[in-house]
Formats: sequence, C-alpha cells, structure tokens
Amino acid sequence: MDEAYDVIVLGTGLTECILSGIMSVNGKKVLHMDRNPYYGGESSSITPLEELYKRFEIAEGPPESMGRGRDWNVDLIPKFLMANGQLVKMLLYTEVTRYLDFKVVEGSFVYKAGKIYKVPSTETEALASNLMGMFEKRRFRKFLVFVANFDENDSKTLEGVDPHNTTMREVYRRFDLGQDVIDFTGHALALYRTDDYLDQPCLETINRIKLYSESLARYGKSPYLYPLYGLGELPQGFARLSAIYGGTYMLNKPVDEIVMEGGKVIGVKSEGEVARCQQLICDPSYVPDRVRPAGKVVRVICILSHPIRGTSDANSCQIIIPQNQVGRKSDIYVCLISSAHNVAAQGKYIAIASTTVETDSPENEVQPALELLEPIDQKFVAISDIYEPTDDGTESQVRLSGIFEAFQRVKEWAHLAGSRTGSRESTGFSPPPPLSLSPPSLLHLIHWYCLCLLTFSAQIFCSRSYDATTHFETTCDDIKDIYRRMAGAPFDFESMKRRQNDVFGEDEQ
Repeated sequence: MDEAYDVIVLGTGLTECILSGIMSVNGKKVLHMDRNPYYGGESSSITPLEELYKRFEIAEGPPESMGRGRDWNVDLIPKFLMANGQLVKMLLYTEVTRYLDFKVVEGSFVYKAGKIYKVPSTETEALASNLMGMFEKRRFRKFLVFVANFDENDSKTLEGVDPHNTTMREVYRRFDLGQDVIDFTGHALALYRTDDYLDQPCLETINRIKLYSESLARYGKSPYLYPLYGLGELPQGFARLSAIYGGTYMLNKPVDEIVMEGGKVIGVKSEGEVARCQQLICDPSYVPDRVRPAGKVVRVICILSHPIRGTSDANSCQIIIPQNQVGRKSDIYVCLISSAHNVAAQGKYIAIASTTVETDSPENEVQPALELLEPIDQKFVAISDIYEPTDDGTESQVRLSGIFEAFQRVKEWAHLAGSRTGSRESTGFSPPPPLSLSPPSLLHLIHWYCLCLLTFSAQIFCSRSYDATTHFETTCDDIKDIYRRMAGAPFDFESMKRRQNDVFGEDEQ
C-alpha cells in the first residue's frame, strides 16, 4: 500500500465502483479501499437472510418458513435500470454485462384513488387504459404523438413550443390534459419526484418521457431491468473491470486519516501506512466534514408470500404513488422482486417502499404503499440521511495564516526595497519588483502574497447519497458530474470503452 497512485477511491458503492472502473480504463493507477468486508456500501445486497435480521437487530432471526438463508439477496437501496438509460449504456460500453445477467421487470404501475393501474406510454396503451375517460384518452394520445415526434432541432415538430422557454405546465395546457393525467405523466413517465418541473422549460421533461418510451420499446413488458442475484452485483462488476485494468482492491481496510498538505489531498493513511495520490473519490461517510445534510429517506423492506394485488400476479414491478394522490410533496415508490430474480426463497417476494421524509413520523409516510402490500410477513424499517458535498473538489482554498504571513514578508521586503533587489522566499515564489512603499504599494504586496498562498484545489470528490427514486438516472448524473470535475472535460461514453486486445487478447467483434 505504501506507494503512489493517481486516484484513491474510498467506499465500494455503485458510484465509486463505476468511477474506479472508468479511471482504470483511462490508464490511471487506482487504489480502491473499503472499511467493510463486502462490496456495495449502501447499495449492497445482504445475504444470507440471517445477516439482514442481525443488521436490523431482530434477535429471533428468520423463521423456517423463509426457507434457506443463502437463497436471499436483499437490496438495501431499491433501484431498477432504465433499459435505454445511462447505466445500461455504461454497462454496455465497459462490457461489464459479461459478468451479469438481467431480467425484464414485468410491469410499471401508477396509483390513483386507492387503485393500481398500468402506466400507459404508447398510443395503443393510452386508448386501452382505464386511467382516463374516452375524450382524455384522445387528448393524451395526441400528446404522446407530439412527444414521439419532438425534435428540438426540427422546427416542424415543435408545434409552436419553444423547448428552452415554454414550461411543461404550458405544454399540458395546450393538450388540455387533466390533473390525474398530468400526475402520472410527470411522475410515472418522466419520473420526477415533485412538481417543481412544471414551471421549468419543457425540453428535459419531454426527453425523460422519450427515454421511458424508448426503454419500454426495448423489451416490451416494462422499461426496467434488474440483475439476477440483486443490485450488489453491479458494483462488483465494475470493481472487476477496474481490477482487470490494474486497479488494486482492499476490503476490510480501515481509513485512519485523509492526509492533506496545503489544503490539497496527498494520500490516505491506514494502519500506519500512507498511500499517496493526486485525487480522491469517496462516499459521504469518509468525509463528514465536507458534506451537509440534504434530507432523509425512509425505506421499508417487506417480505411477502404473495404478489401485489392488481398487478396481474407480476413477479416484479414498480408502483409509483404520485404526491398529489396522497397529499404529499414527494412521491412514494414501491419496488417488487422475487425468487424469479434469485433474490428470495421459492414463493417469496421482496417489496421495498420508499419516499423522501417530510414529517416526524417517517414510517407513517409510506403507509399508503404498505396497505397495498398486506399481508406482510416481516418488515425492516430504515431511515437514512441524504448527504451532498459542500464543495466540488476543484475550488481553491486560502490558508487562514496567509494574511499574517503577508505582513511579515512585507516588512522583510521593505528593508530590501532601498537596494532595489529581489528576494526569493522558501515558498518558491519571487516577490514583485521593488516599489515605493506607499499605502497602495503595500496593498499590492499583500494582495500578491495572498495569491501566492492559494493552494491547489483539494481534489477530493465526494458522491451524493442515494435518493428515494427507483431508478439510477440521478446516480448516473452524479457520476458524470464527478468525472467532469476530475478530468476537466465533459463526460463521454467513449471514454468508458474497453481497449481491444489489451486484456484478454480478444479480437474486436
């Protein structure tokens, strides 16, 4: 460990593992450490089932009716992959798909007035849906045709809509869509958590709806995919990619200190050794002084012996409860998976309800979802803080002692001013040419020296906590943003491509 690396990564959550893989593919020397003895961090899958009971401090352990403990892989963070989304692209470009198997999620549903309905996303489904009356079906169908044909670079498809100035609220008004249709369009198709998007330019929402439709078109049943054996397989796949390209992995490795020098990270200390680095990636738990709370998420893991009513006995599905349907500010989500995905014992189901916390009674906030799941064999309640970084890792910092040091240097330079000679300080910087020591010149010297004390940027890049959504699009946005700040250039999927013939001796296919 006692050597130099380009990048050190702390934590093996999905965000960290994807970035580790990308950096390794790009030729960086990477050290990846985790204080835990397993991969995944917050996004891990817990197995066997006995470990889940221990984690939530349920002393009696699982009953025999739960089957063999090793048949279970229970996700702590419920998420699905959009079939045409960013994470699937990352998997394909890096060829991490060779390590994983996926199944299509069987259905996508939306909650309205206490009942569950299939989300209509095509013209045919819109006309057949029970969510809307006859006339509203026709209006919604016209809206879907408009979205499908929409191209911001082709004025003929815009129908008078300005992608960058017309709000989504105005677009809905143009098609005379009712509130219930607006609810499931914005929350079950565009996958927004709140209604804030309504007064923002419509382009982003239209692109989100197109993504949903394109993902649905890939496999037909729903726009979502899920990996066999649980989401914990995803970070392990990207960790393997990093290892293939020379990345070094250390699990169960404590982090004693992030070593800083002049405001910039220079390494990580563990068990008496220091691994040096130029850049550091980590999850919020490793840098509590560099993150701030941004809310809470409540997640309730439920073990069931039956599929969810109203879903046509689907072995897997997503249900979205739009905020307006239950008088909230943010949506409630339900993910259902089962033994069909090798995550539960035969005949068992795992349903996870989640939402952003808004009150002092988080579990009560997901009650509308829990009522859909009854009867529940066992539930595990987790309330997690959401953290976001306080800086972007590239901002320069000034030493607080700089002002005092500047005055000391000015005094020294004042003695040299008469001889018109320069001086070279231990900082490696040369002072400006001697000036008359009038007040403006003193200010000039102080200002110059403070600039000399500007350190390099900290180069610590902290990820964001996982939100309540049931997809990975927001996580991928965070990955792309961290990459942009680290590399100083926009994220490009091409940068993730494996180089042919460099690892396995494979010919380009």
